[in-house]
Amino acid sequence: MNRKQQLLKRHRRNKRIGLLIALVLLIAIGVLVAWWLPLLLAVLGWIAHEAWFADHLFYSPKDDYQYSFPPYTQQPKVHLDGELLRLDDGVMLVDNATLVVALRIKSTWLGRFIDPVVELSGGDNPDRQTFERGVDGLRYLNLSGQANVLSQGELRLRGRFCRLIGEPVLRAFEHPDYRRQRVMVIAPHADDAELAAYGLYSQADEAWIVTLTAGEIEAEHYQQLGLNKAEAARLKGRLRAWDSITVPRWAGVPEAHCVQLGYFCLQLAAMQAAPAKPMGSREADLNDTQLFRQLNPFALPGDADGAPTWNNLLADLRELLLRARPEVIVLPHPTLDPHPDHICAHEAVLEALRGLEWQPTTLLGYANHLHDNDRWPMGDAGHGIALPPVFDSSVPMQPCCLPMPLGLQRDKAMALGMMHDLQPPMPFKRRVRRLMQWLLAGRVPPIYGENEFFRKAVRRQELFWLLKHGETSVKQN
Repeated sequence: MNRKQQLLKRHRRNKRIGLLIALVLLIAIGVLVAWWLPLLLAVLGWIAHEAWFADHLFYSPKDDYQYSFPPYTQQPKVHLDGELLRLDDGVMLVDNATLVVALRIKSTWLGRFIDPVVELSGGDNPDRQTFERGVDGLRYLNLSGQANVLSQGELRLRGRFCRLIGEPVLRAFEHPDYRRQRVMVIAPHADDAELAAYGLYSQADEAWIVTLTAGEIEAEHYQQLGLNKAEAARLKGRLRAWDSITVPRWAGVPEAHCVQLGYFCLQLAAMQAAPAKPMGSREADLNDTQLFRQLNPFALPGDADGAPTWNNLLADLRELLLRARPEVIVLPHPTLDPHPDHICAHEAVLEALRGLEWQPTTLLGYANHLHDNDRWPMGDAGHGIALPPVFDSSVPMQPCCLPMPLGLQRDKAMALGMMHDLQPPMPFKRRVRRLMQWLLAGRVPPIYGENEFFRKAVRRQELFWLLKHGETSVKQN
């Protein structure tokens, strides 16, 4: 069981215990006070839960984030003068550097019910970055894109429902413009490439999109068409395979650079455990990948027998790596992203690269899911991305941010809207919860679509993590 599943299991156990205690108290109130009072309190309690306590936050908001950055990281001297963040005299910043400032953030009492926000203002690039309700600890603001206004001494940091405490520590990470290199994005499922890296691959001089699985499971939406479970899974897989090949065309990626490998969702770990053994689909009643590979622009080694094996996956990846010769590979982060297919996708790429005659100069990691906080990136669509919760300082982390101007954000949102897996309407319970959070907690629904990824992924930056650059690498456990 991975860490996220353990945290979720503990969260559900604690919730059951809390509900049992609440039930006992309500019965006691009904007996001792009035029979109708428990009913009223139960309704109010449910409303409060949906509005303020339904987030999956598997840590205390008072916990400090525990980042470790590489020892050579630049630390330009800054200080907070009221609301103004000022550089010391003589300090110069590179325009495209990734800038991160560490500050202690403490919520006000209202910040326990309304998301605390730090507003960045003073230039023509204002921003808002959101943190956990009740926050009281060390956090990391993302100042990428603010180098000019910071250098001019005009950048203001203002807490809304929170206060900024202590001396700020600024870190600057310089990196080349990866958009001017050959980029290959590894997507475990259709839409992972768009969620994580649409801005990067849409602007790259040359881009390849390689999707590993058809993402065919959990097809209940298609069973409403009158299909049985296997038929619905096959239809969903075909649609997502189509998405993975065609949606990158919206960004100008040529058809010849979009590949769907057609392996089966949530089976990569089983394939890895027995590399020569075929692992069929859990729900589509398929043991052959050919159905989902029909749109590929050229043949691959796995086409020979269509067997869903780890050995075939590695052979396919090696063929693609040698054909594309990417300088930058963008793939799931090995410790931040807990999805089992994402973990296996990372490990498959590393294994395929082992001993290969072509080696990329850069590996960039992304996280479309988190262990600790299902709502990250917090805040609304169009806002900046503060660094995510990290509590293991033994693992050095090096962020890399790509700016996303408004026009590119809209194009990204349209690309996500073309993805069939993000189109089904939300369940009724989630609709009610979103309405309550909007009315009581001030959370604005995403403007581009119902799915939560329209809020989380359409932002002012795309955030990556440098895993390898040139001859050096950032070690990951």
